[in-house]
Amino acid sequence: MRRRTRNSMAMGETDLLALRYLLEAETAGQEVRPKELAARLGMTSASMTALVDRMATSGYITRQPHPSDRRAIILRPTRGADEEVRHTLGKMHGRMIEVAESLSDEEAKAVLHFLLHMREAVDEIDVDGE
Repeated sequence: MRRRTRNSMAMGETDLLALRYLLEAETAGQEVRPKELAARLGMTSASMTALVDRMATSGYITRQPHPSDRRAIILRPTRGADEEVRHTLGKMHGRMIEVAESLSDEEAKAVLHFLLHMREAVDEIDVDGE
């Protein structure tokens, strides 16, 4: 689903993750500075500057002055970016719902059984190596 959204919006993975975070922050009423976004994505300040420039030029985000710190800026997603994400994901989610609703009870049980066992298998993996 991410790949399709990236391709539809002509964005890289990091750009899409940044936009997703900014959209979530906007919904929650939170202000995001480039430094905070860089920390969230594990990026250097130079890489963040390039990402912000690229996304602003593409019309996905705007830079706005921070309300109380004249030295800082706030990153905000544009209305167009929000609408494009909703449109792209809306079509995908609609199709996914159609497929899920077309499953018989037995097929749905088999899918659920598989997913539960896969989650258990992944949860058993010791990623810390301890």
